[in-house]
Amino acid sequence: MAREQARWGWTWGRRLIAVFAAIVILVGIVGAAVLGPILLRPNAYKAVTSIETQPTFHDPALLAQAWALPVAEKYRQRPYEYQSNPSFCGPASVANLLRSLGVDFSQADVIRGTTFQPWFGILVNGLTLDELADLIRRRLDRPVRVVRDLSLAAFREAMRSSNDTSKRLIVNFHRGPLFSRGAGHFSPVLGYLPDRDLVFVGDVNGNYTPFLVGTERLWQAATTIDGTSGKARGLLVIDPALPSP
Repeated sequence: MAREQARWGWTWGRRLIAVFAAIVILVGIVGAAVLGPILLRPNAYKAVTSIETQPTFHDPALLAQAWALPVAEKYRQRPYEYQSNPSFCGPASVANLLRSLGVDFSQADVIRGTTFQPWFGILVNGLTLDELADLIRRRLDRPVRVVRDLSLAAFREAMRSSNDTSKRLIVNFHRGPLFSRGAGHFSPVLGYLPDRDLVFVGDVNGNYTPFLVGTERLWQAATTIDGTSGKARGLLVIDPALPSP
């Protein structure tokens, strides 16, 4: 009896080890699918000087001014949430946007019940600008506009409008033109400092945190092409709710 129990325990132990090993392998495959193309792709922005070297990037006095902007204050009413993994910048941006409007959603809540389901916690291909717009429409009864191919002047006007508390903006940009490294990314626009022509980007990556960047530099990063959709990156503009008929 004791020998049979020992044999049974040994068999199940081996099975559990095999299952665990299979899970580790699958997670590795998913991680490779997400990060592999990024790591193997030649860095076209290697010669770019990162905005991290600019004094305005995380200047305490300027950040204090930025957090006092009307829309930034709405975001600050709740703890700012950073993406749970590299593929969740879209859901994290939407979660923060909803929370700024008084809707308490987590990143998991944002995608729950949608077709955008992670595989072992990872959104393998991330989300495109149009997909993120559809995701917001599912969660918010407001018009959501996808805005691409703006001129610099039009982009600056859009940034200026980010101080309007009836609106919310999310910017889709490539990190390369800003940081000389990285890939496509989403983050909310928390506001605009017109006297300095600086945009307050609420970076949902906790390694960067919200930062200030010149409008033209951000425009360059937001007019890059998304390799998944084949379309230009850009902005999502969430307009005020339509009046009831």
